[in-house]
Parts: sequence; C-alpha cells; structure tokens
Amino acid sequence: MAPWAEAELSALNPLRAVWLTLTAAFLLTLLLQLLPPGLLPGCAIFQDLIRYGKTKCGEPRRPAACRAFDVPKRYFSHFYIISVLWNGFLLWCLTQSLFLGAPFPSWLHGLLRILGAAQFQGGELALSAFLVLVFLWLHSLRRLFECLYVSVFSNVMIHVVQYCFGLVYYVLVGLTVLSQVPMDGRNAYVTGKNVLMQARWFHILGMMMFIWSSAHQYKCHVILGNLRKNKAGVVIHCNHRIPFGDWFEYVSSPNYLAELMIYVSMAVTFGFHNFTWWLVVTNVFFSQALSAFLSHQFYKSKFVSYPKHRKAFLPFLF
Repeated sequence: MAPWAEAELSALNPLRAVWLTLTAAFLLTLLLQLLPPGLLPGCAIFQDLIRYGKTKCGEPRRPAACRAFDVPKRYFSHFYIISVLWNGFLLWCLTQSLFLGAPFPSWLHGLLRILGAAQFQGGELALSAFLVLVFLWLHSLRRLFECLYVSVFSNVMIHVVQYCFGLVYYVLVGLTVLSQVPMDGRNAYVTGKNVLMQARWFHILGMMMFIWSSAHQYKCHVILGNLRKNKAGVVIHCNHRIPFGDWFEYVSSPNYLAELMIYVSMAVTFGFHNFTWWLVVTNVFFSQALSAFLSHQFYKSKFVSYPKHRKAFLPFLF
C-alpha cells in the first residue's frame, strides 16, 4: 500500500478532529440560516457571533451586551501580521530542514507530534508542504497589503470571539501544513538527494490555480475599495454600494469564492489525496458560504435594484 494511503487510514488525530469540528459547526450554522425566517434562531448572541462587518448592521439595534464585545473590523490586519510572522517562521524552519538538513526545534517537533504529525516517508509530500507553506505565506502577505493599502474600512465591527478565532486560525493552518511533512526524527525526510526532484504535474497545476485565484481576489478587493474612493484614489465616503466587474457579475462575494479556490489550489498541490487538507478546504467552504450568504442577504435588503441573477457564493448555484 502507498504511504499516503496508509496515512489516510490512520486513526483520527487531534488536528483532524479540530478541523472536523469546525467544519461541522459552520455547516450547522449555515443550515440554520437557510431555514425559513419563522424558524430561524432569534438568539441575539448567536446572530452576533456569526455576523461581522456590514451584516451586523440593520434593525433591530443590537443589545448593549453584544456591543460591549465589539472590535473594529479594521483589526483584520492583525490576523495577517500574525500569519506573516508565524508562517514565515515555519517556512524558515522547513527550508532549513529540507535544504540544509537542520532539525526542527525540539518544541516545534513535539507540538507537531501532539497534533498528530506522523513519522512516515512518502512521495511528494515534502515538496508539496513546502510549496503550500510558501503559498500560505504569500497569501497572508498580500492580504496584509490589501488591509493596509487597498481596503477602506468603515466603523463596522466584529465580535471579540471572531477576532480571537482569526488570530488562532492562521497559526493552526500553518501547523496543519507543516504536520504533513514526512519526518525522520526531527528532520524532514526527502526522497532522493534533492527535494526539487519531487516536482510533479500537480505542483505546477496547483501553482497556476493559486496565482489565478489570488489575482481575482486582489481584483475584487480593489473593486470594493474603489467604491469608496474618487478617481484620484482619495477616500470620500464609507457607504456601501453595489459592486460590479470581474466575478461580481456572478456572485455577491467573489472574494470569498476566491478564498475557497486558493485553498483548493493548495489541495491540488498536495496531490489531491491529502485527507487532512481536504478537511481544511471543507471548513473554508462552509465558513465562506455562510459569510457570503449573510452578505447576499444584506445587499438584497439594502438595494432594491440589486441584480437578481447574482448568486451568493457559487455562480449559477448558490
């Protein structure tokens, strides 16, 4: 049996359990939001925890107890600062191990073992994990740039629980990627003399998909930012308007769709068959679908002339 197949048949480890739990939570929440209005849970705290930004706006006014836990949405940049620093460190450790033979720090190796990283030797996983970690770091760096120089944040809020989750999220994603590296003790195991010799067609495909998805997400964020700027690039208001162009012609939240495609590109880079990473992708699918659905509802309730052919998240489907 192939090494990757043996790994997929292994017992549910802590890392997979975390992603499976998050996926189930977002799926359940999405299903609850799809219920008819009369059956929709009306708990203010529940609604406050799943909504952020513009989807928190509207009537009735949120209770003071909920507003006490507000954090400005512009703090999104903190997520990417943490990700650039943390995943940059993980990438540096992996690069040192793959190309210079340096062992991982003992505390990091111990943490990976606790999370369920296996000591196995397999295929193209070393190069795949390296590329995915590079993609994740570049993605975080671009999103940080967008938060600082492209996006125009109004005074909308996120819940402090959402803020804390965002801080932890990219730390967990980076550890998930690193846990897929085949290990030999505290060192990354490389088949052959050169990790670059592991290059396969799906690495090229994954890279092309990552660049394509990232370019579309950047373009969508530029479109959103420009809605609040004049032709000279000066911010003139913080109101919401109907966006047009690129994937906005098909869905209300193409930036969320592009986020999903970025994670799918990483699954492709892993060779399609990495079960742990597909759990991450499934989590991203349901979390982004939930946010897109709530955003779609906001647009339809605010703008009478909102394009009726647009879907929330998936073109022509949902």
